[in-house]
Amino acid sequence: MEKKIDYGKIEKRAKIRKKTANIITYLLLAFWAAMVLFPFYWMVLTSLKSYGAYNSEYIPKFYTLSPTFQNYVDAFTTVSLGRYLINTVIFTAATTALMLAVITLAAFAFARLEFRGKNIVFVLFLSLMMIPNELVIITNFVTITDLNMRNTFQGLILPSVTSIFYIYLLKENFEQIPGSLYYAAKVDGTSDFKYLWKVMIPISKPTLVTITILKVIECWNSYVWPRLITDDEDYYLVSNGIQEIRENGFGRENIPAMMAAVVVISVPLVVLFLMFHRKIMAGVARGGTKG
Repeated sequence: MEKKIDYGKIEKRAKIRKKTANIITYLLLAFWAAMVLFPFYWMVLTSLKSYGAYNSEYIPKFYTLSPTFQNYVDAFTTVSLGRYLINTVIFTAATTALMLAVITLAAFAFARLEFRGKNIVFVLFLSLMMIPNELVIITNFVTITDLNMRNTFQGLILPSVTSIFYIYLLKENFEQIPGSLYYAAKVDGTSDFKYLWKVMIPISKPTLVTITILKVIECWNSYVWPRLITDDEDYYLVSNGIQEIRENGFGRENIPAMMAAVVVISVPLVVLFLMFHRKIMAGVARGGTKG
């Protein structure tokens, strides 16, 4: 006789295996999240400890019973953290706005305009991504120095107003828009710029938002170029201002005050990412997928 199959037991076992797999997955994710978030927790915790309390801990404590915000007050009164923040906001806003204008026009040209050698030029553009960043920095440093733009916002901004990767990402997104819309608009007498402004930019808004956020994060974290091209404190950004704070501000021993300054600098980026992380993921996925 044929053995009767108990589908109920099979289904029950499948549910148990699935539940077990989910539990293991969530435990691993929780462990990984704790590993990633712990440095941020330790940074905030240290910034809330007084200098004396921090130095009196022979064994570091994972909590504090007497938190203080004096370190945050010192971050703005003892050193020029406010000026560094203003400089960074100016640098980030100007660089991002100029870059968006440049890459949008470039991506439109590669996606919709027809001109001789377009594909060759685009391949050459992509090949520039293979050049080590250090070589580009050296070239930019010599150029900016020869133009007498050291210790100026122009010298900080100009080398960062374009990005081959973002041009490629936006071009791929523009190419998803049906070409029939472009030809219909041309028949109606619409100019290329008007078509770009009225049709392509609104449709590609998710990708543009993603690029904007990523560029803001890139500018805010910029360290090597600002450190190389500026030696005047009036033009320091928050990233290289931290070194100045460490050397000539609080001193190397006052770790809690240093952590307070780092928290102030980090919070805007954390908030920005938490607000727009879904748009970042959606924009990258859309820009890299043709449909």
